[in-house]
Amino acid sequence: MSMIGEYVRVTPAELERVLGDPEGAPGLVGRLVEADLRRPRTPSAARSLGIGTAWDALGFLLRRVGFPVDIARGEEPVPGADDWGYGPPRHLAADRVGEAAEALAKVSGEELVAGVTPRELADADVYPGVLWRRGESLDHVRGHYEALVPFFAAAARDGDAMLVWRD
Repeated sequence: MSMIGEYVRVTPAELERVLGDPEGAPGLVGRLVEADLRRPRTPSAARSLGIGTAWDALGFLLRRVGFPVDIARGEEPVPGADDWGYGPPRHLAADRVGEAAEALAKVSGEELVAGVTPRELADADVYPGVLWRRGESLDHVRGHYEALVPFFAAAARDGDAMLVWRD
């Protein structure tokens, strides 16, 4: 079983509801994800986005370039939330989503992976290590990053916050 990185855009009011009632959060998130599944949307129009197993590699690469926001794991815990797969969800407030969107717009996917080898990810014990030990390309990581750019841009444009978790 793999750890999959997941994101859901939430309005500030929805985030307040999640923070005030973490037990009701899975229902809200489920409805948003289901709506996107019923009618697939581009990252700039979607309320949810999965990045597969690329979350840890993205975190590693973003730290490497001095990224100002932890978009790979989220920054603040959702107090009282249950485990959503591999731990409870975390969130990014709307202002941090805006800061992340600005920073994402300044780094291309190609720049993000430039000069990084699978061996470097393996040596840093980046999940999933088996890919990097086999010498897999970072193309899928770059592809997920390139989907995050418009996803975060749309969230920032709309003043949304973000829930982040791994399942």
